[in-house]
Amino acid sequence: MRIPLFQVDAFTLGDRPFTGNPASVCPLDAWLPDPVMQAIAAENNQAETAFFVPEGEGYALRWFTPLHEMDLCGHATLASAFIVFERLAPGRRTVAFRTVKAGTLTVARDGPVLRLDFPAWPARPCPQPPPSLAAGLGRAPVETLAARDYLCVFAGESEVAALDPDFAALRRLDRAVIATAPAAGDGDFVSRFFAPVHGVDEDSVTGSSHCSLIPYWAGRLGRSDLVARQISRRGGRLFCALAGDRVSIGGRAVLYLEGAIAF
Repeated sequence: MRIPLFQVDAFTLGDRPFTGNPASVCPLDAWLPDPVMQAIAAENNQAETAFFVPEGEGYALRWFTPLHEMDLCGHATLASAFIVFERLAPGRRTVAFRTVKAGTLTVARDGPVLRLDFPAWPARPCPQPPPSLAAGLGRAPVETLAARDYLCVFAGESEVAALDPDFAALRRLDRAVIATAPAAGDGDFVSRFFAPVHGVDEDSVTGSSHCSLIPYWAGRLGRSDLVARQISRRGGRLFCALAGDRVSIGGRAVLYLEGAIAF
């Protein structure tokens, strides 16, 4: 059996490869057994591997980390849309992906930027965060909120950049952790994303975390259009907007690798 395999850098810094977040993408004619898709994701050893199959005018989409299937993934959705636009249907301007837990997600071309239409997940105050959260981050945030992930707000970009997490401590949490702060220069806010609970110690650039980050910063800054940077080692840029109960998350993508899985 041979399965197409692409590796795409998503949410890159301009058109530069080796920035953003690598995602593996496998277009399929029909679903493989779940254990096989999980084994492929573990073998790829990327933060996410996306699988999609044709469904009507769009596709059905699923995402797997090396450990388990996810309910939502931004960078692998961006990477999947990039492959649709660049390889499978070059004339299209939009593509819709049906997902099991996040509903239908659309991606539209906007010049070199691809824009994801995702649900907004506003975070709520978390007055009693678990002790291992601050211990795992190595310092206490000035504010802690929670939605799908813990949202930990720090005073400045330098504090987020200096975090040196204890991943063993963070692995004991019931969810992943977003660390965020106002941007010191370029953009409006910065973040890092730690997800050892999902088998990924630090994610390079995380679209899904911005489902909570965008409502938070839109409310705090008093405007709906924002530019974000994820200050991981690779780094990435996201063009963000809040639209009611939805968020728009834009970014660029670059193809790194194209081949086939044989087994």
